[in-house]
Amino acid sequence: MGNALLEYLTKRMGDQKVYSNPNKLPGPLITISREVGCNGVKLANKIASRLNQRHLGPEWKVLSKEVFFQSAKELDMEPEKVKRVFKYSSSYTFNDILNAFGTKKFKSEKKVIKTVNEVIRTFAEEGFCIIVGRAAHIIAHDIKNALHLRFLAPLEYRIKTIIDNNHLNREEAIEFIQKVENERKAFRKSIRQEKPEDDLFDLCINRAVFTDEDAIDLIEMAAEKKNIFKDYGKQFDFY
Repeated sequence: MGNALLEYLTKRMGDQKVYSNPNKLPGPLITISREVGCNGVKLANKIASRLNQRHLGPEWKVLSKEVFFQSAKELDMEPEKVKRVFKYSSSYTFNDILNAFGTKKFKSEKKVIKTVNEVIRTFAEEGFCIIVGRAAHIIAHDIKNALHLRFLAPLEYRIKTIIDNNHLNREEAIEFIQKVENERKAFRKSIRQEKPEDDLFDLCINRAVFTDEDAIDLIEMAAEKKNIFKDYGKQFDFY
């Protein structure tokens, strides 16, 4: 694990104090919802690098799979078993549960979902992070100093991205996109209270139209217009 992840894990478990927001305000936060094949994590890392170059308080971190690592730690489960809870839209049968978790460390589906919600919410409130996926825009919808992004792209663009990233052929890439999209829908269904059409984003970006640098410029401008840093002191006034 990288140092950033270790800091988050130890902070959550009370072993280390990473940062204390003097104003005790949730955020600042950026969430990214994306279609499969939009290189969301890669762009998130570039956004964090840009923000860190401007010395916006503590180091900005990108979080995605880290949500499952931390949830697994709190549940005393393996991360992959936590993820499996969210891969299906319907409830497990008894045999599915036994196969997924085993009998010794079984945690109810409700307990797992509740813990993942709490972990994401904690990350969001601590702020100075970019949460990619994990329905963070739903869980953190009420945080004032947050920017909620949605990355979209035409199917052909996304197919090419998956082919290039994963060294798959076209048929395999299409199958991969469908599989991951279904898993993400199942995750959001487990998390959300609202219907999908109720999702609201501050900015939607077509990844096939804008370069990475242009997209980051748009995101910085949106952050400025929404004033997500204004409650954290003059040290964040870089615009």
